[in-house]
Amino acid sequence: MILYRPVGQKELELIEQSCFSKFPPRLNWQPIFYPVLNQRYAEEIASKWNTKDIGSGYVGYVTKFEIDDEYISTFDVQTVGASYHQEFWIPAEELENFNAHIIGKIEIIKTFI
Repeated sequence: MILYRPVGQKELELIEQSCFSKFPPRLNWQPIFYPVLNQRYAEEIASKWNTKDIGSGYVGYVTKFEIDDEYISTFDVQTVGASYHQEFWIPAEELENFNAHIIGKIEIIKTFI
């Protein structure tokens, strides 16, 4: 399955440090990791939220990656607004295992400033 993840500058730098192979651990106040199911939703978050957030460095990136179908099927799709606002809620303590199921590299496909 192809998934997307909107990120800010700091998170992107940590992804780069992993050679684009994994997402960084959640911060202590972030109980879930939420990859999204479509590029439209990821672009909306990156352009409308990340570009206005000091913690994101006022920049938003859309990343794209592939995850093992069998693994991701163990999680339920969450719809959190409009019908296309679909994401998975991965518990923070599961993120290392999630990263182990990424196939290939994490790509940057769009940048918003």
